[in-house]
Amino acid sequence: MKRVKYFSVYLLPLTAYVSFHGEGLTSFFPVFVFFVLVPLLELFLKPDHSNFDQETALLEKNSQVYDWILYLAVPVQIGMLIYFFNVIGSTPYDSLEFYGRIFAMGLMCGVMGINIGHELGHRPERINQLLGEILLLTSLNTHFLPYHNEGHHREVATPQDPATAKRGQWLFHFWITSHFGSYFKAWKIEASRMRKRKKPVLSIQNRMVIYSIANVLLLGSIYYFFGFQVLIAFVLAAVVGILLLETVNYIEHYALLRKINDKGRYERVRHSHSWNSDHQIGRLMLFNLSRHSDHHYKASKKYQVLKSLEDSPQMPTGYPGMMVLALVPPIWFGLMNPHLDRMTQET
Repeated sequence: MKRVKYFSVYLLPLTAYVSFHGEGLTSFFPVFVFFVLVPLLELFLKPDHSNFDQETALLEKNSQVYDWILYLAVPVQIGMLIYFFNVIGSTPYDSLEFYGRIFAMGLMCGVMGINIGHELGHRPERINQLLGEILLLTSLNTHFLPYHNEGHHREVATPQDPATAKRGQWLFHFWITSHFGSYFKAWKIEASRMRKRKKPVLSIQNRMVIYSIANVLLLGSIYYFFGFQVLIAFVLAAVVGILLLETVNYIEHYALLRKINDKGRYERVRHSHSWNSDHQIGRLMLFNLSRHSDHHYKASKKYQVLKSLEDSPQMPTGYPGMMVLALVPPIWFGLMNPHLDRMTQET
């Protein structure tokens, strides 16, 4: 069961299928399941703080079942995307179903596209990184990998990191600063890499150049084969997926900052620089992303063996519920800022 339970993420495409064929509010079925039903369930289910023992962790780390759960996401995401193109093209743009289906595909882009793309993008093998890039392309968020791996993990919990939310910063403002800030930083990272290799900045070896070409080709192909309405629907779905990512970014490091040491440098990233949650459903749906402190401790660590750490700050509920609360800034600040104050007093 410890392996099979991660297949539960594939409930998402099933709910998206219901959305693609449902009428009225039924087209918003995935939104109801993952942002109403799941947060309610997590209010009653106790968090699971348990970790594998050393022997079991080694066994599970080397099990390919966990890898194939990720690999399956590639054909599923691409298949659902093509299916979405065919369905949304015949859905009236002024209907409730049009927007419900866009949100359903947007959830697919955020969870199957970006989150699993993130996991594969951290793997050292080039084939895994390529699969991650394909998934990120389905969400128009390919710049994520160079920035996240070489920017965010180095600058997290500092003012220089666009993906670290400041205390008192509204989520809606963060969406803009984080997404566009990370995009421009990805270009800077790749430009620096090209200069070190004595290559032109706009070299074909620059990943951002390749990603830009891939995005243009994808959008052009959608327009050519499916038409303008489908192109707009896809862009809107990708935006939903990106906003889901940025909302997760917002809650992961909200107002957590590293101190500057005697040498004028930021201290090393500690377990206290990420918000965590051991609520079980959110953990499964996001492949243990909510055990975020351990992920930052070793970014290449596989999702199935990420640990719950006693000295990492814990959120009151799971990530899906916290994402909903972040949409209402007064409630978010009223809940999280006192936690921050208590942490400051304890240190």
